[in-house]
Amino acid sequence: MSLSLPLPLPLPLPEAFLNFLEANSLDPSIYSSITSIPRYIRLKHENETHIEELEAELNCKLQRVNWLPAFYSLPPQTQIANSKAYKQGKLYGIDAASGAAVMALDIRAGDHVLDLCAAPGAKLCMIADVLGDSGSVTGVDIAKHRLAACRTMLQKYALGDRCRLFVADGTTFSLGPTRDRSDHVSCESPLEDSTNVYRKWTSRKPWKERKRAAKADKNVSSGTQPPELIFYGQQSGVIGLSRGQVYETMNDKEISAFGYDKVLVDAECTHDGSVKHIQKFEHWGWTTLQRRVLDAERSDRNLTALQLKLLSNGFRMLKVGGSLVYSTCSLTVAQNEDVIHQFLEDNASAELMEIDASNDWPCESGGISKSLRFDPLTSETSGLFVAKLTKLDI
Repeated sequence: MSLSLPLPLPLPLPEAFLNFLEANSLDPSIYSSITSIPRYIRLKHENETHIEELEAELNCKLQRVNWLPAFYSLPPQTQIANSKAYKQGKLYGIDAASGAAVMALDIRAGDHVLDLCAAPGAKLCMIADVLGDSGSVTGVDIAKHRLAACRTMLQKYALGDRCRLFVADGTTFSLGPTRDRSDHVSCESPLEDSTNVYRKWTSRKPWKERKRAAKADKNVSSGTQPPELIFYGQQSGVIGLSRGQVYETMNDKEISAFGYDKVLVDAECTHDGSVKHIQKFEHWGWTTLQRRVLDAERSDRNLTALQLKLLSNGFRMLKVGGSLVYSTCSLTVAQNEDVIHQFLEDNASAELMEIDASNDWPCESGGISKSLRFDPLTSETSGLFVAKLTKLDI
């Protein structure tokens, strides 16, 4: 049997993991009573008129997800990677709960959106897809190889036209959105010569750029890595700008007026809410689970401190009146409600918002006002916590 297929978990679960679940008031049946959940895909808008063709190619029935536009569920064993539709970028795989986190942003035409923890890229693609032909998307991730995978996805699905991708630390990223200056490509700063002005993006970098990137790679291990732009689309607002303009940081007053309209902070977590992720440990080994999940929980202070820093910086980059969505695929209170509670105590300008689109979502209320929780038993999705905040003008 292929390792990519959902597999039943052995029973009983390892004692250490059961102790982890008990300590976090989590129901073990989430992992043991459901051996698989549906596979979800999102169709690019122009392909929704070709459902029958896709069904014939995938050899299965596509069930529309009524509460999530352009989403369809498939039998969990369905393989899409070898299909013509997948290879041509007509559809992409993304869990419905993850799609809900993006929909919670309520993206509007012209919005400038920041995805602060962009890898592996499914939510980033959906943001770009929903945004359409206006505004911009900025994706940030600290892992260059993972962000490079995001770049590949954007190109495959032809969704990168209004995107910028920066390798950067999400806890300190300070670059604001750039407006679309495609009509002013010839306008250069008088202090910059033409060799320092960004032109159409290409994967073939000039020698100076390769040297700069090599220097940036060396800085990663030392913790001094500056942002590195590894991709920008034709309508991203980068073309025609100098390096100094692209890398110009914003102070808090500027951010309040000209920061991002929407920010997604899908924070690093223990991934314990992802049933399919946990199922993989049957093959990876339960000692790997101990290292990646349980030991991470034991160093809880470091992880939740990181999550709080990501949330705080994402909120800092949000303009007044904008909205931020915080999500994790952990089901623990420590990584979700506790982080939000601490953040609200520290930030008088932050206020929780109702997620208007959630009226018919198959989820439950979280442990803090206006937050939501998805789980396999309730939602037939992976586990996900979602909370939405806005920035007040105080």
